[in-house]
Amino acid sequence: MGGGLLNFLLVWMLVLALLCYCHKIGRLVDKGTTRLFAILPVICIFLLLPLDISIFSLRALSSFFLSWLASFKLLLFALDQGPLSPRPPLSLPLFIALACLPITIRQNPPPNFQELVTVNGNQDLEKLVNGEDNDTPSQELPKKGLISTPLKYFIKFLLLVSFGYLYTKEEYIHSKIILLVYVIHIYIGLELILAMVGTVARAFLRVELEPQFDEPYLASSLQDFWGKRWNLMVTSVLRPAVFNPVKSIFSRFMTKKWTPLPAAMASFLVSGIMHELIFYHIGRRKPTWEVTGFFLLHGVCLTIEIVIKRELNCSWGLPRVVAAPLVVGFVVATAVWLFMPTVVRCKIDVEARMEIIAFINSVKAEDEYIHPKIIWLLNVIHIYIGLKVILAMVGALARACLGVELEPQFDVPYLSSSLQNF
Repeated sequence: MGGGLLNFLLVWMLVLALLCYCHKIGRLVDKGTTRLFAILPVICIFLLLPLDISIFSLRALSSFFLSWLASFKLLLFALDQGPLSPRPPLSLPLFIALACLPITIRQNPPPNFQELVTVNGNQDLEKLVNGEDNDTPSQELPKKGLISTPLKYFIKFLLLVSFGYLYTKEEYIHSKIILLVYVIHIYIGLELILAMVGTVARAFLRVELEPQFDEPYLASSLQDFWGKRWNLMVTSVLRPAVFNPVKSIFSRFMTKKWTPLPAAMASFLVSGIMHELIFYHIGRRKPTWEVTGFFLLHGVCLTIEIVIKRELNCSWGLPRVVAAPLVVGFVVATAVWLFMPTVVRCKIDVEARMEIIAFINSVKAEDEYIHPKIIWLLNVIHIYIGLKVILAMVGALARACLGVELEPQFDVPYLSSSLQNF
């Protein structure tokens, strides 16, 4: 594993150097074709770099961060659009962080990613595509529920750990149930990883970031699920990179009333292709296009949902208690059918387990060679994190039971500027 980590570090050192180059290009070259040709080689390198990483988990994350998010952000940057092209220009550290990490700076007020079009005084169809119509109950929900964010993550972490026991009894469990567990595992694992990356980035950059997920299991429709709740970092790059350009192109051939429909289908198609690329990086197997079929199916269903709502001029929707299980059930069922076979074929579950076991064994083997002072340092960090988690759980439960807002128990002490501040 040591050689794999070294290789991973070398890859990301190259990434940092290339992003420094892109930042300089942005200052020297005007937007348009010239800047695009200057940045295009970097995008091509980012599409291939994950293949040089031998550790499975790091290869998967690097594929998502670099081949998808960073490549699309740089493509938008070449055209002076997207999160890398604000006014005034970004500093180099902020540019690098926004380019290669799944984060988006929260604006106040929030940025409007699309031009809203109203036809004959009716509800804008593009709002429907993005789940922003008045019928979407997600607007009515308070952002802060009874369970605090730290407690939610802790509960999800415990659920993730509990899957380990299920995997040991896999031969006694129906294969479809195991696939269902894999779906939940992927969601929780991805959300926790992105949340950790966001937390570290927020601490170092001192900026407020947009959330990466917004409780997708509470979605009231497919529009709400894909547009406002699931993996919002992908949504934030697909909208300016795919949805808006396709909508603009089709506005030449059809009325603005219907242009969001092909734009939505194009977004799902691109999403499917990028997922195929990530799975190719992970498993290094020829794509079967089942994953693309999964996203195209959801694009078709979402389009039908929009057309029905538009034609019937619906001003009502199913209660969330009914709609959410239907939406989540449909997403999970189609994922088990079309998405998860590729996960199994790439042996993602097997690779993940093997890496965890190898890491634990390597730590045990190297423990006797670690200086006692370093062990003490690790114990100090362990005590701090454990105390913080326990107090956060107690505070979250008290807040839920008492219905009052409480003062935080810690305030990132590792960012103290003095002993007095600490």
